[in-house]
Amino acid sequence: MSNLRELPILETAATAPCCAPLAREPLTVPDAERLAVMFKALGDPVRLRLFSMVASHEGGEACVCDIQDVGVSQPTVSHHLKKLREAGLVTSERRGTWVFYKVVPEVTASLAGLLGQEG
Repeated sequence: MSNLRELPILETAATAPCCAPLAREPLTVPDAERLAVMFKALGDPVRLRLFSMVASHEGGEACVCDIQDVGVSQPTVSHHLKKLREAGLVTSERRGTWVFYKVVPEVTASLAGLLGQEG
């Protein structure tokens, strides 16, 4: 069993970070807990590659059939995509027999703002 929890997507404007950049002020406990789940999901090399493949795919979404070539079996790909979805990093939509994944834009903006530097 995994200890990843499904969390609500960070409630932010499309381009605003969830919290102040790390270099400006410390994270609150709730922000740290939400972000830790996301970073934990991205801490696996296969998940990071899948996330990158979805994010960089033409049109901003990718069919699972287009992103399976990451060196692991198809069931393992599905498992990793599920973990990214549970962490709130991607959304999915079933269309016929295929599932399409899309990166949550608010999340990438939040992570970028968090890691950004001021000044």
